[in-house]
Amino acid sequence: MKFSDPVKIAYRSLTAAKLRFFLTVLGIVIGVAAVILVMSIGASAQALIFSQVAKVGSNLVGVLPGASQENGPPASALGIVTTTLKNGDLDAMREKRNVPNLVATSGYVSGSASIESPAASLQTSFQGVSPEVVSVENMEVAEGRFFFPEEENNLSRIVVLGSTRAQDLFPNSGPIGETVVIKKIPFRVVGVLASRGGSTFSNPDDLVYIPLGTAQKLLLGIDYLNFIRGKVDDLKNMDATKSDIESLLRDRHKLETGEDSDFSIRSTDQALQVLSSVTDVLKYFLTAIASISLAVGGIGIMNSMLIAVNQRIREVGLRKAVGAQPHHIMIQFLIESGVVAGFGGIVGILFGVGIAFLASIIIPKLGYDWQFIVPGSSIAIGFVVSFLIGVLFGLYPAWKASKIPPIEALRYE
Repeated sequence: MKFSDPVKIAYRSLTAAKLRFFLTVLGIVIGVAAVILVMSIGASAQALIFSQVAKVGSNLVGVLPGASQENGPPASALGIVTTTLKNGDLDAMREKRNVPNLVATSGYVSGSASIESPAASLQTSFQGVSPEVVSVENMEVAEGRFFFPEEENNLSRIVVLGSTRAQDLFPNSGPIGETVVIKKIPFRVVGVLASRGGSTFSNPDDLVYIPLGTAQKLLLGIDYLNFIRGKVDDLKNMDATKSDIESLLRDRHKLETGEDSDFSIRSTDQALQVLSSVTDVLKYFLTAIASISLAVGGIGIMNSMLIAVNQRIREVGLRKAVGAQPHHIMIQFLIESGVVAGFGGIVGILFGVGIAFLASIIIPKLGYDWQFIVPGSSIAIGFVVSFLIGVLFGLYPAWKASKIPPIEALRYE
């Protein structure tokens, strides 16, 4: 008997029961599409996060208040208010003799308040920053100017608006020189930033920027910093810079040898490594969850093939009577289950890729720089796993069919 014979029989059997074939394939389609979609969305989200960090720069070092483990989040990242980081620490870090490889350093505080203009009133987030933030975060001023160094701590009542906030507050006129009111305090608009696009964590275009000292004293009533961020002249000097900052701040905070630091130092390359690890774990965990539907599809294949065996006992007997061997019968039923799973895998891949492509069209309209990414590994995994599931779950029905005695099968009605 030729190998093509059971292939032809399998094809006729599948096309003869179209509804059963469709319902069996559907489980595999859903499972494969889910795997493709999860891996694609995960890869695109990871690329989005990395691109946003790259926009700010990979040669940044951050200092946050509160102790932490080497690879753990600092206390401030968990919402715990820690007041150990002061303006004096920022000034000390700016001195070249203390940290020679920092080229720009900014302090940060943040809050939320109502902001009013003659045309609008809305709730917004604001940041108190240093003038050097323009260099630290690679900002571009589209209109007007940013803060002068002397305006950082002289309680200047001026603001720089993100591009979206400028449009919200002054839809029909230029904002430069106009007045906005924050917490009943008038501020003069001196600049508008160029659009930087949406972010996974926040949208800088929606922010209002205020001189650091003004935000601390007039709006927040605090004397500490939320964090400090500095730009290192060269990535190769990152470790040395972190060491210099640690020595400087430990000395300023009068910490004894062996005593835990009351601050945490992180670099953007560390953040990328942590984000990569976290997103990879999350992506593969969700892929594993999505793969459960493939197992469900495999059970559907087994159930369908067992029904087929019971319906075709007489056919199996006839084939054995004319010389078919048990392994021919097994091949026939395995081919049928493999074709069902393979066809479902192909359709599922197309379906998953289609949804991922649709997401790449819709999400950018929400303001995110979303890329259409479908890892080749997801396509290979989707097809190979679906085919293997078809074969594995088809083994028992195929074995059961091959063991049917020909005499008994011919008498079956």
